Amino acid sequence: MRAIEMFAGIGGFRLACDELGIETVWANDIEPKASTVYRDRFGKGVHIEGDVSQLIDQIPDHDLLTAGFPCQPFSSAGKKLGIEDVRGTLFEKIVQVIRNKKPKFFVLENVKRLLSMDKGAHFATILDALSELGYLVEWRVLNAVNFGLPQNRERVVIIGHLDHGVKSYLCTAQDIATSLSVRQIGAVANLSRWPKITDHGAKFHNWGLATQGRFHHAKIDSFSDALPAVKLSAILESDPDRSFYFTEDTLERIKTSEKVDRFYNGVEILYNQKGGARMGYSIFGTAGVAPTLTCTTSRHYERYKIGDEFRRLTNVEYARIQGFPEQHCQTASRYDQYPLFGNAVPPQMVKWVIQRTINKQCVDFQAQVVQEELL
Repeated sequence: MRAIEMFAGIGGFRLACDELGIETVWANDIEPKASTVYRDRFGKGVHIEGDVSQLIDQIPDHDLLTAGFPCQPFSSAGKKLGIEDVRGTLFEKIVQVIRNKKPKFFVLENVKRLLSMDKGAHFATILDALSELGYLVEWRVLNAVNFGLPQNRERVVIIGHLDHGVKSYLCTAQDIATSLSVRQIGAVANLSRWPKITDHGAKFHNWGLATQGRFHHAKIDSFSDALPAVKLSAILESDPDRSFYFTEDTLERIKTSEKVDRFYNGVEILYNQKGGARMGYSIFGTAGVAPTLTCTTSRHYERYKIGDEFRRLTNVEYARIQGFPEQHCQTASRYDQYPLFGNAVPPQMVKWVIQRTINKQCVDFQAQVVQEELL
């Protein structure tokens, strides 16, 4: 199987594909530092640094398209009511490649808030564009914490395949059975009764399907494939450089902060300036998981209480939290490694998605309805 990686960053999808024996035949990113890391880690053979809009014609045939695509605003001058215009965006380039190359599968990743941006119009636009290409599109919100990573990192994963029927690749049979009633399963199976994407509400649920301009969504709480939870304390370096420590500075900050001492989404918050769950300007413990790592520099200087001292996380710990080899970004400076890891796709999470998708591990809703009728 042959794959391409658009907006490749430092190669989270590439690591997943390599582990699954999938050959990556083309990769691209415009960001120089991420591109340098990618070439150092995987070689210069398939990676092209530059503006993807100028490289579309160079993309080879492939079976799987992957992309952790940038979140850009769409034009409000939509072509339909409740649908915006993707023209001129990087997402349009993904649509263009899928339309031209017609891969068997695609796997996309983005932030969870994609589901509610512009009162649902942003995600509706994405679904509308993808569903018109002849694919059954499925999305689900996944959390890195369920894949053995000590991080509360919720991301929406969007897949597409050319199989006929109403099937879920992102839910196990147990997930469906514990989250949906027999009546709800029947509603999913009846594609002709799905509402039009243009009739979307202000927010999409955390799971759903779309095809031919129609969609169905539901709240799926169960994740039966979850791995045992890993605490942040389990991945800490034993003796990091003293430059990571800010004990005196942090003790001064505590004087103007409020004590919290509680867990929020699995993250242990000891103090912050608002005295609540707000993550900014917080001091964390290590008995839970890390908050979402990001590419913004402010998060890299948050403090963690480790023993009787306070420090920020190291670049090696960032690699471990995101599921990358410790030296993956060795060509980048310590400072640059933080945003590079923070902006990456966790390989373990997308490996699970790709594996289920290409192996066609799925729940067939129409077959389930027939089975219920026979019982």
